[in-house]
Amino acid sequence: MSRALVVGSGPNGLAAAITLLQGEVEVEVREAADWVGGGLHSAELTLPGFVHDICATVQPLGVGSPFFRMLDLDVEWVHPDAPAAHPLDDGTAVMLERGIAETAEGLGRDGEAYRRLVEPLVEAWDELAPALLGRVPPPPRQTLRAARAVGLSRLARAARAALADARSASESLFESERARAWFAGHCAHSLLPLERRPSAGFGLSLAVLGHAVGWPASRGGASSLANALAERVRGLGGSIATGSRVDELPRDRLVVADVSPRELVRLARGRLPERYERRLLDYRHGPAAFKVDWALDGPIPWRAEDCRRAGTVHLGGTLDEISHSEWAAWSGRVVERPFVLLVQPTMFDPSRAPEGKHVAWAYCHVPNGSDVEMTERIEAQVERFAPGFRELVLARSSLGPRDLEARNRNLVGGDINGGAMDLGQVFRRPAARLVPWSTPLEGVYLCSASTPPGGGVHGMCGYWAARAALRDHDRR
Repeated sequence: MSRALVVGSGPNGLAAAITLLQGEVEVEVREAADWVGGGLHSAELTLPGFVHDICATVQPLGVGSPFFRMLDLDVEWVHPDAPAAHPLDDGTAVMLERGIAETAEGLGRDGEAYRRLVEPLVEAWDELAPALLGRVPPPPRQTLRAARAVGLSRLARAARAALADARSASESLFESERARAWFAGHCAHSLLPLERRPSAGFGLSLAVLGHAVGWPASRGGASSLANALAERVRGLGGSIATGSRVDELPRDRLVVADVSPRELVRLARGRLPERYERRLLDYRHGPAAFKVDWALDGPIPWRAEDCRRAGTVHLGGTLDEISHSEWAAWSGRVVERPFVLLVQPTMFDPSRAPEGKHVAWAYCHVPNGSDVEMTERIEAQVERFAPGFRELVLARSSLGPRDLEARNRNLVGGDINGGAMDLGQVFRRPAARLVPWSTPLEGVYLCSASTPPGGGVHGMCGYWAARAALRDHDRR
C-alpha cells in the first residue's frame, strides 16, 4: 500500500507521519481534537494572555530525541538556569545543575559517588541515546557501541542502578537524607512506588539528561513543537485534519495508530484475534495526575532562593514522605501531603504571560480515575515551601484524571505515561511481540506511548512503528 492513515496527531503520530512521508508513502493524519499535538498543546486555561501547557512543558527528551535532532525543527529551546530544585523544610534546596561538578558540590559528601555514576553516562550520551530510545532491548550493535563508549564496568554499575528500585538505590548510593530526598524526587516522575523497580532508572535518566542536554521548554508553549512537527508533515506533502474522529480502521491502506491499547480494540471492531485483544484490554495503566495551572501576579516566593533558578521544583520533603505519597497513589489512596511536581516556565520564558505576570503549573499523583479534589492539598504543599504563594494567585484551572482523559483519550484514567512502567510492562508494551509496534492485523501498527520506548516527548514510538511498517511494506 502506498497510502497511509495516521490516527492521532500527538508527537508520536506526527513522527510516524514524517517517517512514512520520507519513505515516499502518501499520508493523511486525522486528529479527533480541534488542535494538533495531542497532549503537546498550549491554551489560555485561566486568563487571557496567560499561556498554559495542557501536559508537557519541560522536554529533555524532546531536545535529546535522536529523531527530532535529525529533523532540525524550527523550535527555539529555552533553558532555565538550573533544570530542577528540591526544597527542604530547613529553607535550603538541593539542585540539579547543568554541570556535574556544580551538582556534586551541592550534594556534599555524596557528590563524589554521584559524579562517578553519571559522568561516564553524560560523556557517552550520543551513543546511549539511540540505545535507550531505540528498540527494547536495543540491537546488539547499538548496545556494543554504547558499552564501548561508557566502559563495561561503568555500564554494568549504571545498569544495576537503573534497574533497581529508587529506595534501595538512593540508600546504597547516598549517605545523607538531603541527597536521598533529592534523588527520590527525580525517581517519582516514574509514577511507580519508590520500592518498585525500575523507578531508580527514571531518576538516573533524568539526571543524566539534565547534564547532557538540559531540561528545556519550547519558547511560547508546548504547541510550538507540535506546530513545527505538523509543518514538517505538510511540507513533505502530508495532510492533517483536526476535529476528525476515526471510528473504524480502514482496510484499504496502511494504518499507524497513536492511540491507547483499548482504543485500538474499539477501532478494530472485532477484527483482532481474541488472544491479542484480551492482552490489549488487560494492559495496565498506572496512577493518574491531578493538575493545577495558575495565573500569578508575580514569581513564586520560594523560601530557598535557589528555587527561582529552576524550571522544575520537586515538593515532597524527605525520601519517606515521597515514598508514602507514591505508594498511596499506586494502592488506590490519596494523602494529605502529596508529592508535587511544579513547573514555573515564565521564570525563563516570559513570552507566556503579560509583562510582570507569571504562569505555573503543578501536579500530584492520584489513583487512576480518581475523582478526589486535590487543588487545596497541592497549593498547601507549594505554600509550605513558598509562604505567601496563595496571595499571588489571580486565577487557577484544575484538571483531574477524568478531565485529562476527556481532553485526550490516550490519557486513560489520567495516566500520563501511556501505561504502568514497571518491569512487567516496560519491556513488553503493549504485548509480548518480536516487533511490538506491529499487530496481528496486516498493515496495522500501534505507535502511542504504550509501545517502546514508552512515555515522554521524543517521537521515537512513532518513528520505530513507521520504520516497521515500511519494512513490512517493502517485503510485500
